[in-house]
Amino acid sequence: MPSSPEPLTLEPRLEPPLASLLGAGNLLPSLVDALGSPLNVLLPEQIAENAARFRAAYRTHRLGGRVYFAHKANRSSALLRRLAATDAAVDVASLGELQHALGAGFTPDRIMATGPKDRAFLWLAARTGVTVNADSAGELDELAALVRAHHLARIPVLVRLSAFDGPGARVLTRPSRFGTPAAALDGLLTTLERHADALELTGVGYHLDTTSTEEKARALEGCIRALDACRSRGLRPRVVDIGGGFGVNYLAHGAEWERYTSELTAAVLGRRPPLTWRGHGYGLRNDGGTLRGALALYPAHRPVAGAGYLDALLALPAPSFGGRPLATLLLENLYDLCTEPGRALVDQCGAVLARVLEVRRTDSGEPLVRLAMKADDAGLEEHGVLVDPVLIGRDGVRAAPGDGPAAGVYLAGSLCLEADLITRRMVSLPRLPRPGDLLAFANTAGYCMDFQTSRAQRQPVARTVAAWQEEGSWHWCLDEQYWPITRPGGEP
Repeated sequence: MPSSPEPLTLEPRLEPPLASLLGAGNLLPSLVDALGSPLNVLLPEQIAENAARFRAAYRTHRLGGRVYFAHKANRSSALLRRLAATDAAVDVASLGELQHALGAGFTPDRIMATGPKDRAFLWLAARTGVTVNADSAGELDELAALVRAHHLARIPVLVRLSAFDGPGARVLTRPSRFGTPAAALDGLLTTLERHADALELTGVGYHLDTTSTEEKARALEGCIRALDACRSRGLRPRVVDIGGGFGVNYLAHGAEWERYTSELTAAVLGRRPPLTWRGHGYGLRNDGGTLRGALALYPAHRPVAGAGYLDALLALPAPSFGGRPLATLLLENLYDLCTEPGRALVDQCGAVLARVLEVRRTDSGEPLVRLAMKADDAGLEEHGVLVDPVLIGRDGVRAAPGDGPAAGVYLAGSLCLEADLITRRMVSLPRLPRPGDLLAFANTAGYCMDFQTSRAQRQPVARTVAAWQEEGSWHWCLDEQYWPITRPGGEP
């Protein structure tokens, strides 16, 4: 058995815009010099491209409806403003997000309010006339009371359902604390009928925390049955909202993912040296030679993800409707489809940059690289995403295999906390980093960039810039200064 663990590579998947940015010479080091480490860099044009891919999946199945960006995935103004210049819509889950969407250029007919809602959030939603995706009968009651008290126009609403157990079901959807069980639909409809002067039911939906297409297909079938029930009572809904969870493929090579998870299992069982800091098992544990627990990691290599996942879901047969494809059922009933991609819509939209402060070995001999950032600044580990960072030299040159002996290192943050580890796994780099180098955590725009940032120890959170290419050159501005308007020599 070797005395030190072999670093196992998990190479990030990089499409041309992001790959070009990470190879843009002195641009990134100069930005970090000027704006500090860590630094978020975003690509607004990529979110428009991703939205177009989702729209293409709609067209493949001849479906109408809207693609709603789940705003909580990233708080950027540049991304939201660029998306407002497309035909996409936005899903907001707080009062602040609703205010942000309105200020970014979205009209109320392109905004849907979801998630838990306090009274102020409901008031602004009702005042502006955005669609409200309601979680319960109590929320419908409160919304209707606001509409009547302030003499507002009827508000379009969807109702979120859960716990779909249809006839002949072979797949049961997992429990959720969100939404109303489909079995309680009659009570919801009674509530809506009582508030017909204030609320207009436009559709039903679900949101499942799962990567399983079978579970989501079962829920979509349940929604279609729910719409049939609505119509039998004289209501005229026309929309099915299937939420998000379309996924991202973070890794360039599936074989690397398969090898890593296999070797991690062997390491937990003591059959090879540890691959992680202090033998961390990512949910797995060794119980007297027997593997226990479950791997608590995001499936980082997903060959079918994003718009491709949506396409595959819509093509699945619906057993309780004679096996016809789900898309066919929507089309036959003239139902529009709504989706709420978050992570998938900001795929390849950005990176977090961090300066290397120190390179050393611990007392027990582990190679440790300390960065000018905190673990929360690039929350890959918190979201179970394992991927190697990109190493960029002080001269702006991206390190490549052959630049030196490959190095396996652990990455630590700048807080004086043992838990402030950027990665619990040993990452693989083309060479050992040097102080002053940059590490770029690629494809972090979805939940892993600013979702959990804090000012612990009075350390600043990352500033954010938007970058775009014009006539072959890279340009940038601060996130709040970006607007998708025509620039000299460029397009919107």
